[in-house]
This record gives sequence, structure tokens and C-alpha cells, in this order.
Amino acid sequence: MEEQEKKRDPRHEARRVALATLFERAFHSIEPKESISRVLELYEESNVDDELLESIVEGVVGKKEEIDKVIAETAPAWPPEQINRVDLVALRIGIWELLFAKETLPETKQAPPKVAIDEAIELSKEFGGAASGGFVNGVLGTVVERFIDGEKREDSDDEIES
Repeated sequence: MEEQEKKRDPRHEARRVALATLFERAFHSIEPKESISRVLELYEESNVDDELLESIVEGVVGKKEEIDKVIAETAPAWPPEQINRVDLVALRIGIWELLFAKETLPETKQAPPKVAIDEAIELSKEFGGAASGGFVNGVLGTVVERFIDGEKREDSDDEIES
């Protein structure tokens, strides 16, 4: 029942459509909006958070190089070009939500880190291989430690010194 409800959640569906759209773009040079339309039609999906969907697709496309640097830093044994495409797209979505969503989405639309990680794991498990969820979890956990928790610790140190 919970899985069924999650699949109907417009935000989860937006992430699913974003993954399929970004996956398609990895193989074909197609405009994001055209790809989104094709995927929505293919999935026969109408219950999607359009703002989140467009923000994820445009954000990941626009920040791809920065996101891939984060992946290379947090998973040095797995350069982006060697990662399974589905896992790579799920990681890109997760990292965009964790680190860059605040640049374009209103605070009410931003996912807390735990939700962003859980959603990326679910996408990788749904569309990827058996080990996908664990891999994505490990990389995103490292991203949080280095880029989010590290940020908080530095802020805390500044406050203590003041």
C-alpha cells in the first residue's frame, strides 16, 4: 500500500520522469522539454509536480559538470563515465537536490537531505541493478558528510570562535 501511494505522489513521479528524461538525453541530443513530453506520454503520467520535474531536468543539465566533479570526489573508484547510466542519473538527481536545488526551488519545494537520498535510492532500485541502491546510498551519504554536514561543522566552528 505504501509503495502504491508513493508511486502516486506527484513529487516522486516528477523524479521518475526526470530520471527517464535525463537517461534518454544521455543517448540522444534532444531538447529537455521535448524529452519530458515524450516521457510523460510514454508513462501516461499526468500526476506530476511539473515545477519540480522541470527544475530537476534543467538543473541537472545545467550543473552536470559540477555534479560529476562531486561524484568523482565522493566515489573516486568510480569515475562518472564508468558508472551504470541509471545509477549515474539517479546520483545526479540526488546530488542536484542535495546541493543545488536551493538555487532554483522555493524552500517549500526543497526536499530534506534524507528524502532526497531515499528518492534517489528508490529510483536506482526501480530502474537499476541489484546493487544500485547500496551504491547510490553510499555515494550520497558521502556527499552529505562532505558537503552538508561539513558545512554545518564549519559554521558551528565559526560561531564558537566569535
